[in-house]
Amino acid sequence: MSERGALRARLELLAREVAKFGAVGAVGLVVNIGVSNLLWRYTNIPTVRAGLLATVVAVLGNYLGFRYWTYRDRDKSGRTRELTLFLLFSAVGAVIETGVLYVATYGFGWDSPVQSNVFKILGIGLATLFRFWSYRTWVFKALPVEKPGPAAEKPEPPVEKPGARGAEGFLKQGRAEPVPRFGVDSVRR
Repeated sequence: MSERGALRARLELLAREVAKFGAVGAVGLVVNIGVSNLLWRYTNIPTVRAGLLATVVAVLGNYLGFRYWTYRDRDKSGRTRELTLFLLFSAVGAVIETGVLYVATYGFGWDSPVQSNVFKILGIGLATLFRFWSYRTWVFKALPVEKPGPAAEKPEPPVEKPGARGAEGFLKQGRAEPVPRFGVDSVRR
């Protein structure tokens, strides 16, 4: 495969990964915004705390989508490590997301329902960039790709061992036809 073809294949794989990540993220966004708005409207939980609780609910749902759909073909050998890193990077993402909402709410006093939703979505967008990078780099590690060695590119002709005769040797000498058995040529006499 040419360099151009290899680059195109990698870009297509990345585009599929981004699309799947985005689909899971879109479901998480709906959950996150929905839970946030329910908490803001029907409870007395402060804006930022309600936003953080909604993020936690969405993150738990997103793990299932990422593990069993987006990154289902990735390494599954260390689930404890994977879940620990996922929660760690999700926590960093939650700090980014909630930090934007915190600054808007307490720094600028923008805490109307519309403003809270706008800054919640802005925070989710910034956190999503971090999460995409960290999840694909550290959490859901790609399995190593086996590269073909030089032998796979150009098959070398078989080397005949001294004293050994291949099928052609028997036929050239007018002997009986070789009969393959268990992968080894042998001669009927």
